[in-house]
Amino acid sequence: MSQYFVEQDLTLCIGCLACEAACKDKNSVPEGAFYCKMIPVGPRLIRNIPVVQHVYMACFHCEKPWCVDACPTGAMQRRSQDGIVFVDENLCVGCKACMKACPWGVPQWNPNTGKVGKCDLCKDRIDRGLSPACVTKCTTGALKFVTPKEASLNRRREFAKEIVKGA
Repeated sequence: MSQYFVEQDLTLCIGCLACEAACKDKNSVPEGAFYCKMIPVGPRLIRNIPVVQHVYMACFHCEKPWCVDACPTGAMQRRSQDGIVFVDENLCVGCKACMKACPWGVPQWNPNTGKVGKCDLCKDRIDRGLSPACVTKCTTGALKFVTPKEASLNRRREFAKEIVKGA
């Protein structure tokens, strides 16, 4: 797992897709491809009101990424300093082996370049001390750029608050 994580607060997300738009703009992602995606879930009844929630999905930056192992040219790589999985476009030959290897369908085909692209957590921005574009452009602050440890702590805090409310 990467030492970074994009955490989503479902209670704040309104499904505006600003994160998707920011990612597409920053990375020149072609039509039909997504490096991050908001997946609608629902509608389901919450307090007798039909609600659709949107779940943020992007690369998991796996500890042992199948896409990296599948890449015959070494284009798909994992940074040792922080675990970010990325594509070196100079080495990519467009064989799509990484696309077939990823069980979550994260690597995306770019017909404009004839190569594969994917979420790299905007590593160029991280290297400059900035958050990923998707987090920066989130209109409601539903996305946060945190460490996995911070994300876990935040989830436990929210769970504890819910338990206290219900008691």
